[in-house]
Amino acid sequence: MSLLSSFLLGLIQGIAEFLPISSSGHLAIAQHLLNVQAAGEENLFFTVLLHLGTLAAVFVAYWHDIVDMVAEFFRAISDLIHRRSTVQTPPARRLVLMVIVGTLPLFLILPFQDFLETLTGSMTFIGCALIVTGLLLFFSDRVRRGHKTEKTSTLRDTLIVGAAQAIATCPGISRSGMTICTGTFLGFDRKYAVRFSFLLSIPAVLGATLLQAVDVVKGQVEIPPLSVCLVGILTAAVVGYLCIRLLRIIAERGKFGWFAYYCWAVGALTLILNAIR
Repeated sequence: MSLLSSFLLGLIQGIAEFLPISSSGHLAIAQHLLNVQAAGEENLFFTVLLHLGTLAAVFVAYWHDIVDMVAEFFRAISDLIHRRSTVQTPPARRLVLMVIVGTLPLFLILPFQDFLETLTGSMTFIGCALIVTGLLLFFSDRVRRGHKTEKTSTLRDTLIVGAAQAIATCPGISRSGMTICTGTFLGFDRKYAVRFSFLLSIPAVLGATLLQAVDVVKGQVEIPPLSVCLVGILTAAVVGYLCIRLLRIIAERGKFGWFAYYCWAVGALTLILNAIR
């Protein structure tokens, strides 16, 4: 893989991971067009590295939330040990619980991980999945604005959003689009839907990275050159942070429909080009 390919894939990852247009789908299409899909396990490892870059962007954008959540997590453990009870659960502590609960549905996907990886090579599946993503975005703009936040949303709401994230492991289904749209359908405040979606991505990306790291330690994955890795990670991180800021504005204005037309166009074009080839 060349430095140019690394930069382009990092650029795509940074844009598509946070804007609701499916990073996995766009990476698979780009790898297909750039003819790097034959890289096999090396390509899968590089994809994980790109996700680490966008994960760094989440940490920077939501640093204060993450610090508060970590502090409340240890306070909660201390309260359990000393059997202390609180009159009202702090919002950051509720947010920790909801991120944990929202992550649980991902464990149901683990037995199907190998099958999902094979779908990254199916341009037909990815094209159809992008069209489905567009439909979700289109209808989310037409939902009445909700007011639920971490103070008022329920564990049932969280499980449903978590299930949506699990479904979004399919390439072409946008993780951010799926979780944010599901949140709006459940009555989440739009700002909170975006915030919770990105915080929920942290354990998911860390888990995927850990699984891939195990293969690296076993010597089952060939690691790309360091320069290629750094270019991809830095590009994904910088572009990802800028896209987080942009998505906050877009979500507040309820303009996800713009991305619906884009997903439909890319999905249709992918199906047409795949049929021609």
